[in-house]
Amino acid sequence: MSLARRLPTFYAEGDNGGRRPSNLPLGVLGLSLVFLVPGMGAAALVEWGSSTSHEEWSLGVSALIALFLGVVLVLGTRFPSNPRPSAVFPAVVWTWLGCSVIGALPYLLSGAFSWSNWDSALFESISGFTCTGSTVMGDIEAHGRGLLMWRQITQWYGGMGMVVLAVSVLPMLGVGGLELMNAEAPGPDSDRLAPRISGTAKRLWLLYVLFTLLIGLALFLVPGVGLYDAAAHALTTASTGGFSPYSDSIGHFDSLAVELVIAGGLIVCAMSFAMHYRAFTGDFGAYRRAFDQMLFLKIIAVVTAAATLLLWLKGGSAFGLSLRDGFFNTVTLASSGGFANIRPGGLGDFAQWLPSGQILLALLMLIGGGVGSTAGGMKVFRFNIVMGHTARALQLAIRRRAVLPVKLGGRIIPERIVGRVLAFVTLFIITCGAGTLIVSALGTDPVTAASGALSAMSNMGPALGEAGPASNFTVFSRPARMVLGGLMITGRLELTAVFLGVAMIVRRGIQPLRRRR
Repeated sequence: MSLARRLPTFYAEGDNGGRRPSNLPLGVLGLSLVFLVPGMGAAALVEWGSSTSHEEWSLGVSALIALFLGVVLVLGTRFPSNPRPSAVFPAVVWTWLGCSVIGALPYLLSGAFSWSNWDSALFESISGFTCTGSTVMGDIEAHGRGLLMWRQITQWYGGMGMVVLAVSVLPMLGVGGLELMNAEAPGPDSDRLAPRISGTAKRLWLLYVLFTLLIGLALFLVPGVGLYDAAAHALTTASTGGFSPYSDSIGHFDSLAVELVIAGGLIVCAMSFAMHYRAFTGDFGAYRRAFDQMLFLKIIAVVTAAATLLLWLKGGSAFGLSLRDGFFNTVTLASSGGFANIRPGGLGDFAQWLPSGQILLALLMLIGGGVGSTAGGMKVFRFNIVMGHTARALQLAIRRRAVLPVKLGGRIIPERIVGRVLAFVTLFIITCGAGTLIVSALGTDPVTAASGALSAMSNMGPALGEAGPASNFTVFSRPARMVLGGLMITGRLELTAVFLGVAMIVRRGIQPLRRRR
């Protein structure tokens, strides 16, 4: 009996006369595990070529395990040409859970985390693949360069998405590929760039690679930044992830040029990649038509100005210093980058800012970046629609018979989209609230618990309170970190897809038990 029949057979869509069973979740998971192998191999080469340590064997063994499991799953299943929705949602959930588990192996095998502390390794892996940037590593520089490069690579994989990468090589999925991309990349609808969904996925990944190379080149040209540092930070800037191989993050360089390059990269990658692609192919009007993406830039400008004034007038700091740190921290949180620029004499520790400044940053964490980008958060598109719906409700209280559609940049938003957005925002807030209550009940103060839950759901990285940029997430208890890890995955994927996927997994798992009774 094949592995696909031994494992979750409740997803199989028939074996068609003895052939391999059609099982989308296991097939996509297997292909995604195979994609992890080059990343692990590259990290092992970095470890082998550096003099920091000699833990390349842990990365090599992890790569072999990922390759073995991936090949078995791919060869043991068939990819359906028109997968059902009941298989699409679990496929995304299983893929991200499976990649996170296998991605934790290098941390355990190298001794970065003990096996008794397996949950910390899993948390670090989840934080990487979801591009959250929260860490439980203490002295980061104490670990080998190869292991730290793998840590950076996990965020690069997660930025564009493992499922999107799988769809790029699965042209047979057709419409099912579009549903997979919608489930992994939150937004109103996936934006086609090619007739086939696999062509769209390939174009998105190629543009992602190009941005990564350009950011890496710009960093390498900055004096004092070597090839390793440029590559490591380019990976997590393009993915708006925020991991750094240094405990002081970007503050390690104490360089305005580095901060400007990373801030510029975060802004570009926190905007729609489909919009960038159209501009690259000659449609420069794509930027003008993307009203929500332009609103994202306006939000950055307004919050930067407000933060600068608060730090300068209320905090008593020099204007230049206030502008530098106000701009960088606004960008890193608006884009969900999560980099820190704490340095001697600087204002990078926003957990020490005035409460009014922290409230501004908390709003940025909630809103997030643009739809179709690598950024997290609720997304500017949804925020704009919620504000438009609220304004309409106020107008209807006065003009009860008026017909007032919700508009975005002069375009009327269909009511079905408005309804979906309102449902998403409601579910987002309820999930954040539930996470806050659970984390707080596990021994965390309310401010740290609330900001930690919001940071996890929005894939930001640092939070407020005790979990600010000068600290790490070891301030949370081990059970609380697992709750936050679940929020990271929930926030990284399409929220409704996660809940539907989990519901389908539970329902399909219960059905065989009912039959036995």
